[in-house]
Amino acid sequence: MESTLYTHLTSTHNATNPPLLILTALTVDALCAVRILTALLKRDFIPHTVVPVSGYADLQDAGERLVQPLKRGAGGAGDGGRVVCIGCGGGVDLSELLLGLPDEDEAEQDGLEVAAQQQGHGVEIWVIDARRPWNLENIFGNGYEGEGVKEGRILEHYQGGRGGVIVWDDGDIEREMDEVKEAWMGLRDMPEITEDDIAIGNAPEDGEDAVAGDEERGDDAELSSSQGKRKRSHSPDDHDPEAENSDGDDERPSRRRRSNSGTPIPSSPGGNPMSNQLAATASPSAPVPSSPPAPRAPSLKQQKKDLLRLRRRHEATLQKYYDAGSWTADPVSIMLYSLAEDLGRDDNELLWLAIVGVESVALSPFASSQTSKSFDEGGRRSANRLDIVKSLLRDEVRRLNPPSLHSQSQPDYPDTIPTQARSATDTSIRLSPEPRFLLIRHWSLYDSMLHSTYLSTRLHIWSESGRKRLHKLLAKMGISLSEAQKGYVHLDLEIKRSLNQRLSRFAEQYNLDGLVPGTDYEGKTAWGFVRSWGWRGTLSAVDVATVVSAILEVGPSEHFATSDLTLGKYDPGRRETFSASLLHRTRQAQQGTTPSGLPSPPHSSDDNNNHHTNPNPSDETPDYTTTRFFLALDSLSPSTASHTTAGLPTLLHHLPVAQTLARAILRTGSHLISKKQIRHLRSFRMGVVREGPDLGLFVHPGALVKLGRWVGEAVGVLEAEKNGGRKKEGSGRKKEDEEALVLAALDEGRGVYVVVGLGGGSDG
Repeated sequence: MESTLYTHLTSTHNATNPPLLILTALTVDALCAVRILTALLKRDFIPHTVVPVSGYADLQDAGERLVQPLKRGAGGAGDGGRVVCIGCGGGVDLSELLLGLPDEDEAEQDGLEVAAQQQGHGVEIWVIDARRPWNLENIFGNGYEGEGVKEGRILEHYQGGRGGVIVWDDGDIEREMDEVKEAWMGLRDMPEITEDDIAIGNAPEDGEDAVAGDEERGDDAELSSSQGKRKRSHSPDDHDPEAENSDGDDERPSRRRRSNSGTPIPSSPGGNPMSNQLAATASPSAPVPSSPPAPRAPSLKQQKKDLLRLRRRHEATLQKYYDAGSWTADPVSIMLYSLAEDLGRDDNELLWLAIVGVESVALSPFASSQTSKSFDEGGRRSANRLDIVKSLLRDEVRRLNPPSLHSQSQPDYPDTIPTQARSATDTSIRLSPEPRFLLIRHWSLYDSMLHSTYLSTRLHIWSESGRKRLHKLLAKMGISLSEAQKGYVHLDLEIKRSLNQRLSRFAEQYNLDGLVPGTDYEGKTAWGFVRSWGWRGTLSAVDVATVVSAILEVGPSEHFATSDLTLGKYDPGRRETFSASLLHRTRQAQQGTTPSGLPSPPHSSDDNNNHHTNPNPSDETPDYTTTRFFLALDSLSPSTASHTTAGLPTLLHHLPVAQTLARAILRTGSHLISKKQIRHLRSFRMGVVREGPDLGLFVHPGALVKLGRWVGEAVGVLEAEKNGGRKKEGSGRKKEDEEALVLAALDEGRGVYVVVGLGGGSDG
């Protein structure tokens, strides 16, 4: 379906059409998807515009400024236009938020037809989003059938032109949403339910009073009288309209409906619909053969009860879908790579973007919402969708990067982590047994282990005993502290070749079972991805995702203390700390001077509180969200000899951003855990960051979410150890693991708290 839509776009787009509008979320996965899509569009010479949106307010503003002018009759031209929402929009009704179309109730009050509006505006919106649940209006609420659309599904002969919302399905809708689809379609085709109908449906089945019984018997008498009149008539055209409307003011559906079981609910009270046809065609003088009495038809009251019961069943089905919580489906970058593969345009550059996008989702704390739904009967985590996607990507790496003769002639050290290219022109993607360390190629071994979320939380690195456990682990591995504090690229060659073996030897003793991948050298299960750019550098996909994410969350490297890229040495005395610099610039902004740094991030309430934070409302604040977005987008651009200022150079230049953020997370998280500032409330955990050298850093929601992930995993490890690592029988996961975590950070510049919420600690 996706390739059909794209092919239709390339065949119908011309110079008179407006540029394709791409609205994208501020995530690494969405940026990788944008890079893949724009690469395809450039090859087909289709003009496009990329607009970042940081929330629903930005999405609505983009709809008013950019989308609604594309509608027919509102300044649009041709087919109206096309809009692509990448990583956003799946959870809201886009026909209302972007197009400004009224909902069904408002349209009925205005005497308008929603279907006619949707068929005529000419704006086609593609939604490519991995966040679930869907807003079902986007899937099944297109409002029209025919012309390549059947029950909300786009068929192969779809021509487009009328506009509407089109959701790109990753397979969930076809495989898992049949019941939800049936409930939605049933409610859409169901007649209006009045308050009298609800009162009838709530009446007891067996406790009918005498008045209700008399009314029902009266209805039956009128129905039998009406049927008698029809039997005495010689022609089906000779009927009594009063007999058909003998139900008085009771409303009835205008056409026949179907229930869940597929049996029709008659549109009017009466017996078997075939009985009237037999009576009308039979001769009045012909003898009527004796037959058993027909079953008594349900009364109007019973039909209304059945209809109300069916409606409640459908509503319960939809409510169950929405109440299932939030989870993540296939990353949007892999969906766009699948499109490129269907078009026959897959290559190493697009494959690398898809790999980085998938790894960024795996690093996200919100990915645990997806994996928490995948547990077997014994409470063990089963293979989740990301594991399956990574397995498919490994197959793609083998297909597009076959081993060369040069690599086959070199000695094979399968446990060695690649740190350099095979040649000056080597840009291939390789599989690597990556340990769960942070930026190991660009830091010292000690710092990489210390700032690893997986290792630091399990060794209790926030305490002195935890630091001693780390030192003892290094000693058992035969690595001295002085050697470990060297840059990884300068480690002893024998240590680098045997590092994974030394780690796996003591992993079980320190509860680090998932620290290194297994020894499946053939299938290379759980191995990571590494790419080289000649002699200029070698990065893993996790490294790239970490750096790009840091750019999006906390800004460019000019706002951080300098750091040696090779050894990772950090001297806080070189310049003032980030938080102090940020607070100083914020106060400058409040005094009316122009700051050169990055102030507090924009907030939805800034417009209402502008007189408190800015004495000169007319002064325009720079759009730092857009600046960060395009800087991160440049870091993902292809790095070739002709592109020396983007891609790899941008990534290497902003490595200190990721390192500084990791240090701040470790310091602040250790303080929260060691001082026992995480409170366990009735239904969630809560922590507040009010002070500290890194307070100004965590006013950025993205950085605060990363801190929440670290704290959540640490609390989850502590709870598991407290319970002896045992799970409650039949529960799958412990109750403590299911609790949410709410984390707040004080924004001293605005005098407010930035609050984020996410799921409980991961169990690794």
